[in-house]
Amino acid sequence: MTRAPIYFVRHGETDWNAEGRLQGQRDTALNRKGVAQAAEAGERLRALLGEAAAGLPYLASPMERTRRTMEGLRATLGLDPDGYATDPRLKEIGFGAWEGMTWKEVRRSDPAGSQARDRDRWRYCPPGDGAESYAMVAERVRPLLDALDGPTVIVAHGGVARAVMVTLGAASTEEAPHLEILQGRILLLESGGRRWV
Repeated sequence: MTRAPIYFVRHGETDWNAEGRLQGQRDTALNRKGVAQAAEAGERLRALLGEAAAGLPYLASPMERTRRTMEGLRATLGLDPDGYATDPRLKEIGFGAWEGMTWKEVRRSDPAGSQARDRDRWRYCPPGDGAESYAMVAERVRPLLDALDGPTVIVAHGGVARAVMVTLGAASTEEAPHLEILQGRILLLESGGRRWV
């Protein structure tokens, strides 16, 4: 099945990103660098699409860091900052009991869990309420992706980007959990491939 391009933007940096903390479904705010990255993503989208950017649908995770990124990106494009939709299926992967911790803290407090995750990063689900595996996130976003009927701009999260890439055939389940998901850039997903813009 041929799909229309998706212009995927990971939210801008938060203080927890800078500290290496697992945010998951905690609602954290953009820091100053994150606000600048939202504008940078808007400039990159303008360079890529020109005036066509105004005619695309814009869809975001309902979390604060993604909404603020979307609003900054749209403002940079000269569009109504609030002219987008949100979808809860785009929320970040839930890290359960690990949310708020750094990977070093996770390895120290839950060595068995972190080792199990290292053995199968795609399917491992951390302990705690709301925890998910990448495989679970892929199942959550699949119906949303199947419903897209044209090129779309999506602002979401690193874990969601990995799930989307696998769902669209742009990365394998072995590769995706290890990929760096950049902030302030556009991940162009089309024809089963991916590239950063």
